[in-house]
Amino acid sequence: MKRDSIYYQIFKRFPGLIFELVDYRTEQAQNYRFESVEVKETAFRIDGVFLPPEGATPRIIFFAEVQFQKDEALYHRFFTESMMYLNRNQSQYDDWYCVVIFSSRSLEPKDTRTHRMFLNSDQVQRIYLDELGTPNTLPIGVNLMQLTIASEKAMAEQAKQLLERVQLEETDTLAKNEIIDIITTIAVYKFSQLSREEVEAMLGLNIEETRIYQDLERQTKLKAAGRLLSMGYSIFEVAKAVDLSVEEVTKEVVNYQTDTGQDVSR
Repeated sequence: MKRDSIYYQIFKRFPGLIFELVDYRTEQAQNYRFESVEVKETAFRIDGVFLPPEGATPRIIFFAEVQFQKDEALYHRFFTESMMYLNRNQSQYDDWYCVVIFSSRSLEPKDTRTHRMFLNSDQVQRIYLDELGTPNTLPIGVNLMQLTIASEKAMAEQAKQLLERVQLEETDTLAKNEIIDIITTIAVYKFSQLSREEVEAMLGLNIEETRIYQDLERQTKLKAAGRLLSMGYSIFEVAKAVDLSVEEVTKEVVNYQTDTGQDVSR
């Protein structure tokens, strides 16, 4: 399951969720920007940084790390990257927090002594998704993140319950159609072996118009376009055959030529 991709989508669309997760209240929550940033002059790239909106007071930066596999070097890397970023962007913030999100406590690095100055600080919070509470008893945003760790057996029922909540409850911070889209994305990744019709039956939902289905459909068309181009068909013939624009197929030509060194345009 592509959890990194899913969490990037979740936080990119709903940056305010980080504040629900750490129980920090700010009127500027939905105005934060979630970005992947590069620390100049180093090889570091920080995958999750919540940047305050212009004019915010105070200007608080949140660093987030989502961890679903064992990594004993996690804390060393995460705190080093965060402090490096702060050092190079001193004029952009007044305060900072770090949030580390684990699927379960068992994935936390064993060495918590080396970085105890950070881990024992009120500026660092560790979240264990499987300890937050019973599904559907927490805010919808938190429940959405819990869905990513549900077993295949439990996931279908939890997804349907969450969809019902989305339809019935008011969500000031989250757009209902966006939440449904994320739930569908999680289900499609979790049950990648199922057809669209099977996923629809499982969720009781038509997913044909969702972003994830449209993206997957486009990827399938692009792969077909690549195969046809390699067989010698022209750009115009391929575009008509796979129902893509000439511009989209032309980009596929560029990608193909870059990968193979062959000229298939004509």
